Amino acid sequence: MHSGLASLRPWGEKIVGARTWRVIFAFPSLCLSYSWIVYFISHAHDGIQFYDISQIGWVHALAWITNFASFLFLYPSVYNLKEVAAVEKPTIHLWETGIIRITRHPQYIGQVMWSAAHLAMVGTSFTAFTMVLLIAHHAFSCWNGDRRMEAEHGENFLKVKETTSVLPFQAIWEGRQQLPEDYWKELVRAPLILIAVGSIGAYFAHPYMQAGAALARSSGLSPGGILDPIFLEFN
Repeated sequence: MHSGLASLRPWGEKIVGARTWRVIFAFPSLCLSYSWIVYFISHAHDGIQFYDISQIGWVHALAWITNFASFLFLYPSVYNLKEVAAVEKPTIHLWETGIIRITRHPQYIGQVMWSAAHLAMVGTSFTAFTMVLLIAHHAFSCWNGDRRMEAEHGENFLKVKETTSVLPFQAIWEGRQQLPEDYWKELVRAPLILIAVGSIGAYFAHPYMQAGAALARSSGLSPGGILDPIFLEFN
């Protein structure tokens, strides 16, 4: 849904305008993300338990740090809060500074980090399968995002692509990208404060999320499907 509506953006904006299309694009994505989060929390411990190291202190600390850092890997357009909220006309920006110097698709890298941290804490088949799906979707988004950027910016994007990479730091160690001495100034953005506060708040809100998701527990897997070996414990 998310990638599909993003791909339809050039046609949708011609019909209803950029701001209206942003609302059309965001609404189903937000609704679906809520339902997925509730379902995941409710069933994260379902299936086969491969391991349980969540009670090891350093594992929990490492997972927390990795998870927190993952939310800092955001595409620069996310910082344009007025465009995100459609207060101002959304634009397909071509970025080549900041986090883009490190990785051209920061949210893919952030998703890998987030998935690894959560899988380390919850070693079940359900969680593992969910993380594979999330990473696969974001991997597809790397290709789809490059395709959309090339269609929008043409040769200018291809020049940026030559000096950047998907794998963090690859373009730097290959000599295709050089970080300026004051590179940190490109990374420090005011919205990062909101993101940091939100990430910490979400961590402390986990017990309330789990309590709310418990209400959806009645939507458990019904036996008889082809995925039973993955999601149902063997007796």
